Amino acid sequence: MLQITDLTYRIGGRLLIDHASVTLPARTKTGLVGRNGAGKSTLFKLITGDLSPESGSIQVPKSARIGQVAQEAPGTQQSLMEVVLAADTERSALLAEAERASDPNRIAEIHTRLADIGSHTAEARAGAILSGLGFDAEAQQRPCASFSGGWRMRVALAAVLFSEPDLLLLDEPTNYLDLEGTLWLESYVARYPHQVLLISHDRDLLNKAVDSIVHLDQGKLTFYRGGYDSFDRQRRETMILQAKAKEKQDAQRKHLQAFVDRFRAKATKARQAQSRLKMLEKMEPIAALTEESARPIHFPDPQGRLAPPILKLENVSAGYDGRPVLSRLSLNIDTDDRIALLGANGNGKSTFAKLISGRLAPLSGEIVRAPKLKIAFFAQHQLDELRPADSAVAHVRSLMPQAPEAQVRARVARFGLPTDRMDTPARDLSGGEKARLLLGLSTFDGPNLIILDEPTNHLDIDSREALVLALNEFQGAVVLISHDRHLVEACADRLWLVGNGSVAPFDGDMEDYRRLILQGPDGARKAQDDADKAASSQDKRREAAEKRARLAPLRKKIEAAEKEMARLQDKIVMLDQTMADPDFFLRDPERAAKFARERAFIEKKLAATEEEWLQLAAELEEA
Repeated sequence: MLQITDLTYRIGGRLLIDHASVTLPARTKTGLVGRNGAGKSTLFKLITGDLSPESGSIQVPKSARIGQVAQEAPGTQQSLMEVVLAADTERSALLAEAERASDPNRIAEIHTRLADIGSHTAEARAGAILSGLGFDAEAQQRPCASFSGGWRMRVALAAVLFSEPDLLLLDEPTNYLDLEGTLWLESYVARYPHQVLLISHDRDLLNKAVDSIVHLDQGKLTFYRGGYDSFDRQRRETMILQAKAKEKQDAQRKHLQAFVDRFRAKATKARQAQSRLKMLEKMEPIAALTEESARPIHFPDPQGRLAPPILKLENVSAGYDGRPVLSRLSLNIDTDDRIALLGANGNGKSTFAKLISGRLAPLSGEIVRAPKLKIAFFAQHQLDELRPADSAVAHVRSLMPQAPEAQVRARVARFGLPTDRMDTPARDLSGGEKARLLLGLSTFDGPNLIILDEPTNHLDIDSREALVLALNEFQGAVVLISHDRHLVEACADRLWLVGNGSVAPFDGDMEDYRRLILQGPDGARKAQDDADKAASSQDKRREAAEKRARLAPLRKKIEAAEKEMARLQDKIVMLDQTMADPDFFLRDPERAAKFARERAFIEKKLAATEEEWLQLAAELEEA
């Protein structure tokens, strides 16, 4: 059980936590939610003892082990498996002692304890966790230092999960996971045998993995049963009830105050006025709950509508240093497509995004882009490309050098930045504010296609909802890479699976994909096999379409010949009917002779047309 009592904490003179209290029962899975900057990560540091509260207390059972992901990813030469196994310090200590111990009784005690904590299954459990987070058997034996920072953070997460602390603290664990890792973590946390406190802005994770929500708002902690959707509904209902109660109390206070003001000076009413004055003093004011909704995000619509497809890939391969990562890509993107890319990190999603955005040239094949096509590209690493000393206004002014100040600031406001942050240097903006600025700058010119590579890492839940609305209102095409399942489900109507060096439509929805991922490697292989079949089917359809396109002129010639034959035959029938009258030659011999010559000419032309038709039909039959 975790018990927080009357906790207060200030940072830099700012009151973050104000006499907050909450009790979390044992074994609960709790999501800690609140706006960015509300103090969620600070609360974690208070729980772990890294910070000391100004007043109040935090109580956990004395024997309870608290675990959280290390701030710095391990960069040693140890293999991933060794790093994760070392996280169970008790097991490591017992194994080391077993090597040194000579007392038979102590050796027996050590091995008994090792059996109790499941030491013989440790490698299997560690392997399962690493596999769930995206490391195959070969990668698990590689040194940790050989992986990038994001992948090493996954190792740090695997280590804390393997150690199975009694209280597991997870602060935005999905920020360095792909969608597949997020789906696995969602299932793992839901099954975790001990208590979990989880900070996340991932709505689906908070709905599927936790059974309660703690809301940190205006320095107070409020406990709600259920997942995020349940919390959201309960909070809205509470806001409505509290607003009504406040309205009723305000009317009552106004009535009492009016009586006091009117009769306070009258001797006959003084006692009654004094009584009502005391009632007013005892009446505890009801504070109205305020909902701080996120500022909206706006993407300018394309200036003109292009003919579909706006982008066409024909047998394209792409990669780096001459080595293909993706091959045999034959895909179309239309004007209003909403496409989400699925597949584990490292399969080529970002490579595909760079390819279609024009940031990566194809190794082979052809990419056909519609004339005047404008593409906006957003990726998290671009946050470092912002000019640190320049404000949002300065960034926009460089794109609108002749525009008046009011127009520049109005454009910044459409990015969703508040007025008091427009002149703040980019280096001092929060991660969410930087993301909004970069989204606005990327889409500044009204693109026909927006490509988003993990746009939600620094956005809170309300800002993610604002992004959903902005994408759904946008009139162009969208290609999305995201580990936020809610964003994918709310915005995408086509799913493409990236894997085995290819990109192909996925035949199913996100729930189908989730089930396949949770089936482990077999499920992933099945998903890829299905995608490969879809790709093969797509190749066949493409080949058939190309064949139809090649034969279309031939078919048109045959159709034209058939029409000409029918016309000539009808003409001959008409001439024969006219010349069948015996009196026709007596009445007008000159006209009759003309008809006879015309019939002979038409008959000759019909024979030539029939010969042409037979030749064309033979060519079609051969094709």
